[in-house]
Amino acid sequence: MCAPSSLVSVNNSATAAVDLVKVYGSGDTAVRALDRVSVAFPPATFSAIMGPSGSGKSTLMHCLAGLDTATSGHAMLGGTDLTSLSDRVLTRVRRERIGFVFQAFNLLPTLTAEKNITLPLDLAGKRPDRKWMNQLVEVLGLGARLDHRPSEMSGGQQQRVALARALVTRPDVVFADEPTGNLDSRTSAEVLGLLRDCVRQFGQTVVMVTHDQNAARYAGHVVHMADGRVAGIGSPAPRQQVNA
Repeated sequence: MCAPSSLVSVNNSATAAVDLVKVYGSGDTAVRALDRVSVAFPPATFSAIMGPSGSGKSTLMHCLAGLDTATSGHAMLGGTDLTSLSDRVLTRVRRERIGFVFQAFNLLPTLTAEKNITLPLDLAGKRPDRKWMNQLVEVLGLGARLDHRPSEMSGGQQQRVALARALVTRPDVVFADEPTGNLDSRTSAEVLGLLRDCVRQFGQTVVMVTHDQNAARYAGHVVHMADGRVAGIGSPAPRQQVNA
């Protein structure tokens, strides 16, 4: 494992943290969740962020995705500094340039799979690119499920819908927060394989937070966090060690 550093220079990154600090609370009860973190993620790659509970891995992702505000430092999305944006502009950037995949799927139960997929576009008042939509549906194997509601789908199918929703806007980066936490091992392997295929087939950038070594092995790079800092950056263990 190399010394703590960026995977790539900030100028050539899809997303990056520069001297990022996040402090929760104040005074004697203050918790320094991120301690001057600097790390950059290359475009068109699948990267994993790992670390024990309290290491700062989820906080780092939330700051990079514009879901949480940094105390100081910079969270970069390409050449855009998210920390300098107003709430209104940041909301638009999240909707148009960032995709999210969460452990709990976060699908609306009253909407069909198709309506859940197109929700970000509907909120922005935009029409879906049907060619792109059809390609996503085909690659993710959702053709027979578009009229189904979440309660009529398995966990794996719901996560596929969530992934399609994350990709439908052609975002700069897809952030995945423990995306297989609610899935069995076989379905987890399928979802992780799809995330990897999104990089290979669509040139997508994926940054995933996980505590699971097997999940991290699907990524091309692994950033290890400890005590709010980058402890190291390396390659995952060989894929043949995956038990899925």
